[in-house]
Amino acid sequence: MFNLQGQTPNRKKRVLIAVCGGIAAYKVCELVSRLFKTGVEVRVILTQAAQQFITPLTLATLSRHCAYTDDDFWQASHLRPLHIELGEWADLLVIAPLTAHTLAKLACGLADNLLTNTVLASSCPVLLAPAMNTDMWAQVAVRRNWQQLLTDSRYHGMCVGSGLLACDRIGAGRMAEPGEILTYIQSLLHTGGKRDLAGENVLISAGGTREYIDPVRFIGNPSTGKMGLALAQAAMHRGAKVTLVHSPASWEVPLGVKGIPVVSAESMDGAMKSHLQDATIIIMSAAVADVKPKDYSTQKLPKRSLPSCLPLEPVPDIIAELAQLKQPSQVLVGFAAQTGDIITPARAKLESKNLDVIVANPIDQPESGFGSDNNQAVFLDKQGNQTEVLLGSKLQVAHCLFDFLGLFHSEPSRGGE
Repeated sequence: MFNLQGQTPNRKKRVLIAVCGGIAAYKVCELVSRLFKTGVEVRVILTQAAQQFITPLTLATLSRHCAYTDDDFWQASHLRPLHIELGEWADLLVIAPLTAHTLAKLACGLADNLLTNTVLASSCPVLLAPAMNTDMWAQVAVRRNWQQLLTDSRYHGMCVGSGLLACDRIGAGRMAEPGEILTYIQSLLHTGGKRDLAGENVLISAGGTREYIDPVRFIGNPSTGKMGLALAQAAMHRGAKVTLVHSPASWEVPLGVKGIPVVSAESMDGAMKSHLQDATIIIMSAAVADVKPKDYSTQKLPKRSLPSCLPLEPVPDIIAELAQLKQPSQVLVGFAAQTGDIITPARAKLESKNLDVIVANPIDQPESGFGSDNNQAVFLDKQGNQTEVLLGSKLQVAHCLFDFLGLFHSEPSRGGE
């Protein structure tokens, strides 16, 4: 059993994964493996039905700890009741896949097995990843149970995906992919489950714009949009309604986020302005081109016809224009990707563009900047506050930014909104 005595503030995070009976249970193997590799302590519960799809031995091997079943629950060999021990141990409980049967039990507050007893014996956040047949998901009773459960602030629900299901139906009901669940887990471990952005409409730009010379050649930059993606994920996980204006990217817009694809600075400018009025927080993390070719050829230019000197003209200064249009109650955040001294030019941009906050991040440091999964930054605001964020994942940096906004930009400072 677990010894919960002598815990320290720097101990590893603890995640309890509960697996219900459904074909999507096989995906949990990848989730447990990846979660363990991040340094998190993992424990697993399997319902009786889950054992028809995956064995306790498999998950015990991946989590490096025994996996618990109802057989363990009804044994009297534990010093304390197992559901109490597990409930107190966990920082976060994840139920994946969540079946219609277990959903109904949770909605009614029933406790007839190890999983449901542990849920009621715990106070940590609970992340739900449902999976079922399309017709089952569409049933009035299932939708009612789902909505009722989400009225409890403990529960965080993931959107179901659509596509070809194991029953050969095409429709909604697919469990979120392991990577999506892992990202949500990391968010909840950072926030403790708080929804401090509930009621906020967050408008984010992401990626590098492209200014085309002809149909196959363009002026661009190495930005992948990963920072903007992380900001969108973090904001959504904290309860915000999120709109993501993004350039061409290799990633997909998360379920639950409104994605608006654009290509050029001009198209990004139009999309940002059209959604500005409804936004409460605007974050320009995109790497927008400064210039574009003066002339565009609708046909691919032969190599011999390429101009030796390419005439250029400026593109819209999107963030400066947004600063002129925004209301006092709105918060506008800019990014400054720099080499060398990152603070001085970032502070100058903060003032010249009339921004509320700017994120200065180095692009000449190892494992940070364009294309990396990690980043580091310094946050500055117009009141003179400054916070440094050391190297970490872009999701961590995104959450630190929202922490910074919450710390220094509370409702009274936003015009008494």
